[in-house]
Amino acid sequence: MANQNSLPLYEKHWYKHNYKRVTDSLLLILLLLLLGYRVVSVNNYSFPWFVAYLCESWFTLCWFFTLSIQWSPALIKTYPDRLLQRVQELPPVDIFVTTADAVLEPPIITVNTVLSLLAVDYPAQKLACYVSDDGCSPLTFYALEEASKFAKFWVPFCKKYQVQLRAPLRYFSHEPHASTPEFRQEWLRIRDMYDDLSRKIEVDASRKSNPCQLDAQFLIFSNVETTNHPTILQVIWENKEGVADGLPHLIYVSREKRPKQPHHFKAGAMNVLTRVSGLMTNAPFMLNVDCDMIVNNPKIVLHGLCILLHSQGQNQVAFAQCLQQFYATLKDDPFGNQMAILIKHLAAGLAGLQGPFYAGTNCIHRRKVIYGLSPDNMQKGNHITKEELKQKFGDSEEIVKSAGEALEGRTYSPNNVNISNTVDIASQVADCGYEYGTAWGKQVGWIYGSVTEDVLTGLTIHKKGWRSEMCTPDPIAFTGFAPGGGPITMIQQKRWATGLLEILFSKHSPVFATLFHNLTLRQCFAYMWIANWGLGPLFDVCYASLVAFCIITNSNFLPQDLGICIPVAIFVIYMVYTLSEYLAEGMSIRAWWNNQRMSIITPTNAGFCAFLSVLLKMLRISDTVFEITRKDLPPKEDVGDDKDAGRYTFDESLVFLPGTTILLLQLTAMVTMLLGLQPMTKSGNGCGLGEIFCCVYLIICYWPFLKGLFEKGKYGIPSSTICKSTILTLLFVHLCRKTIVG
Repeated sequence: MANQNSLPLYEKHWYKHNYKRVTDSLLLILLLLLLGYRVVSVNNYSFPWFVAYLCESWFTLCWFFTLSIQWSPALIKTYPDRLLQRVQELPPVDIFVTTADAVLEPPIITVNTVLSLLAVDYPAQKLACYVSDDGCSPLTFYALEEASKFAKFWVPFCKKYQVQLRAPLRYFSHEPHASTPEFRQEWLRIRDMYDDLSRKIEVDASRKSNPCQLDAQFLIFSNVETTNHPTILQVIWENKEGVADGLPHLIYVSREKRPKQPHHFKAGAMNVLTRVSGLMTNAPFMLNVDCDMIVNNPKIVLHGLCILLHSQGQNQVAFAQCLQQFYATLKDDPFGNQMAILIKHLAAGLAGLQGPFYAGTNCIHRRKVIYGLSPDNMQKGNHITKEELKQKFGDSEEIVKSAGEALEGRTYSPNNVNISNTVDIASQVADCGYEYGTAWGKQVGWIYGSVTEDVLTGLTIHKKGWRSEMCTPDPIAFTGFAPGGGPITMIQQKRWATGLLEILFSKHSPVFATLFHNLTLRQCFAYMWIANWGLGPLFDVCYASLVAFCIITNSNFLPQDLGICIPVAIFVIYMVYTLSEYLAEGMSIRAWWNNQRMSIITPTNAGFCAFLSVLLKMLRISDTVFEITRKDLPPKEDVGDDKDAGRYTFDESLVFLPGTTILLLQLTAMVTMLLGLQPMTKSGNGCGLGEIFCCVYLIICYWPFLKGLFEKGKYGIPSSTICKSTILTLLFVHLCRKTIVG
């Protein structure tokens, strides 16, 4: 029998997916052949031909990035049982939960996330849960207060009966399968307690115009505004006895905000949590979770530490990133936002490279890496003077001492018995002016400069030479609720695309990180692929507009000889290939089609608007903003066949303007052709079947928008958007006519 101390805490297995490799390579070859055909076809040179060549060059480059990512996939296997046998004392872990708006992110959702985290299988005295409320909402604080009372019953119940789903919202959505009378009685009692908690949060709190009247401790919320208030830091629950089977610490943090002072959105909130936790508990590891991501595997902390405490992982791995998956999903993924196939292949591909991107949630970090430590300094021994620490971390003597201990790998806490004693000191480092003149947001903590602070922070860590690992326990570690409707999905996608484009055109660009730092070449390709979410929509919109242009002007951008076989082969192989992937995962043809059309709708709407917003920022006309994604209370059970839940919805946001315009362009082009309004061509190289097919295909893809032209209410495109799109369409047609005359 092997010595348990010699067995690895986690293993990485690379595997070959030959069918996928061959198909991906074949598509790349065909794309290169198409570009070569355009170059050698001298007689076909024209404006549409040139635009098509530029767009297809970008598509080819992006497919090369895709091929590079998925070429050598890997799987990660962790062994928490070996960790428990090998480690005499488990290290402390600080848990960060972030919320920013009690209306867009209902407190009951945050409460369920917090309850699931408090109940993880880990010694309670080693955990501290910090909840950042950037909305400074008394409702959120009230909800956490009530949840802490319920947690005293909920956590022991979960551990006694080995409950897997430790968010009561999900757990009580189903009746227990087999149970003893004792369990049934206790189950009903806990369920009734949760129902009472829900009513208090959703009814009692909302009924009161001023929740501060509930208790004297709410007086701290009197006369505060969301963007103008002092720091509010409260210890809701403290595990004073330090017992393993009790409740972890629960701390509420709302950092100071003042008008006209930058607060750097979520990155700023995370840095405040890092400083506050550094003074109160200073755990060497930090688990970062969004307010809507509930624990699905109660052993997740142990799984993550298997990677970070591994003999090689201690010197090489900066963070362990868990996958994002969703519950209460809509049948056939009508909005294409569950990304099941994408996440599967992307996660495996990145696991075989320098590591997965930091996704902003479901991630366990090393504190000393967040504090700016590089692998080289870790190997040589990190020696940093007190003056250097002050320059980086600020003037607080306590935070300087805390950071120094963390960087040297020693556990430090200013008061191991009573964390309430550190509240006043910790409040000072949450002030909005504390970071001035320090390295926070530049070299230390979550990095500023992009609304996707997660990817930027992960890139900064990777370019120092650190690796990351994908943590994929069974069952999956965390589950969230996928955004529904059109507006919510578009807001989320626009924010992602905006932030990624900001990174691409900044000093943090992955190209610079490879040329001048330690980012590996293939990891650079991976970051360039994800940056395509921001830059690619420009080429998508140009290609879609080119279809209408060619039909209206009776010109062509597709080959009209045997060369047409190349784009036809690309289209057919790609469609069959992607369909086979969905069917192999047990998904339906409708789910495949929904994802195909949304892969066109989302970039040309949200992505293109993101491109324009970054362009305006670069021209110093306006700045980008962080838009919070609305998190509606999910249904207790999977939505299933609810047709209204899967219907596309619209609002008056400009994010729907590009898509509506593209649809009207294609409809105008078809009408022009059917009515015989196309100009005559002397050369005979007019619009062909290829352009007509592309036009019809785009109209079919934009079917939700076509229906929206005739629907009313939230299912219809607002008249203001239709009017603006009509004007843009008429202007486009006018320019086409001028091109013909020219």
